[in-house]
Amino acid sequence: MNSTAPAIRGQELSGHNRISTQALTSLAKAAAAQFLGVDTDDVRADWADDDGMLALSLVTPISIPPLNAVVMDPLRVEGAGGSIWDRTVRAKARILATVTELSGARLSRVDIRISGARISEGGRVQ
Repeated sequence: MNSTAPAIRGQELSGHNRISTQALTSLAKAAAAQFLGVDTDDVRADWADDDGMLALSLVTPISIPPLNAVVMDPLRVEGAGGSIWDRTVRAKARILATVTELSGARLSRVDIRISGARISEGGRVQ
């Protein structure tokens, strides 16, 4: 006899869920790529234990407008989302929030090291 109880919204069931390190890494790389305007394959992500929470370390390039365009129109920096520093600081908070919300993992912090720049003719990075 195999009976399954109907799922009731909000009902907790016994057992556990696990999200693999590979899945968390893919999620973190996708979030970083989105917020920094680069390809997912360009992002490296590593995890460390931080007193029972996860610390995320990212190494990634960041997209920037062409420098000759910035010389001609300095407002292109603001149009691209601000300075590299400002965009990185905002990205840290957004990556932490996104990974936490989508995975349920508890992150203590996100560290980002910018490894280079990718010239982007496109508009503003999210």
